[in-house]
Amino acid sequence: MNDRVPGKRRIVLWRHGQTSWNVERRFQGKTDIPLDETGVQQAHRAARLLAALSPTALLASPLQRAADTAQALADVTGLPIRHDRDLIERDGGAWEGLTNLEIRERYPAEYAAWQPPGGETSLQVAKRVGAALDRALDDLPPDGLLVVASHGAALRLGMSHLLGLPEEVWERLGGLSNCCWSVLGEMRGGGGSPEGGRNERSGGWRLVEHNAGTLPEPVLSDDRVENGA
Repeated sequence: MNDRVPGKRRIVLWRHGQTSWNVERRFQGKTDIPLDETGVQQAHRAARLLAALSPTALLASPLQRAADTAQALADVTGLPIRHDRDLIERDGGAWEGLTNLEIRERYPAEYAAWQPPGGETSLQVAKRVGAALDRALDDLPPDGLLVVASHGAALRLGMSHLLGLPEEVWERLGGLSNCCWSVLGEMRGGGGSPEGGRNERSGGWRLVEHNAGTLPEPVLSDDRVENGA
C-alpha cells in the first residue's frame, strides 16, 4: 500500500448506459445485455463530462454494458481499462430476464424482501463490490481520481459498504439513473501534523455528489429502490 495524503483521492461510481432490458423493466443481474442505441449515446455524452474531471484510473465490470460504457471514457482520455469481475451486477437467480411485474406476481414473498431465489443477498453484493473498490484504491495515488463503471445495485451497495453505512439504512440511498454517477471524496482523519503529512490517517469517505449527470428522471434498474418496493 502506498503512502497517501488523505483528503485528496476521489472515486466516481458510474452506472452503465441504457439497455433494452432497462426499458422493458427486466431484471438483468449477471446476464450480459448490451447497451442499446440510447445507451451508447448516453455513454459518449457522459464520457465527455467525466473527462473534464481529469481521471487518473478507470475500472469496469466486464459485462458488456459496463465495459462499453467505460470504453467511451477510455476513447476520450486514453486511459487503460482494468476489469474486475467482482464489479458485476447482483446475481438475480430465478429473477433474471423477468419483468418487475412478473417478479411481483410469481415471487410475492421474495419480492417483498427483495431477495431473488438462488441469487445474492444485499450483504454479499456489498462485500464483493466493496472489496473490488478497496483493491483499486490501494493502487490509487494520493491525488488520484478513480472512475468505476458498473451497475445500479452493485454500485449502491458497494458505495454503502465503502461509506461504512449500517445495512438497515442502505435503502435510504436512491438509485443511479442510466449513465449517471456518484462522487466520493476521501476525508481527512486525525493523528497527523496540521499540514497533513504522511503520518495523517484517512478518515474514510464522504458522499460528495449522488446521481449526477442529468435532470431527475425515472430510474430503470435491478435495484429494489428503483422498482418502488
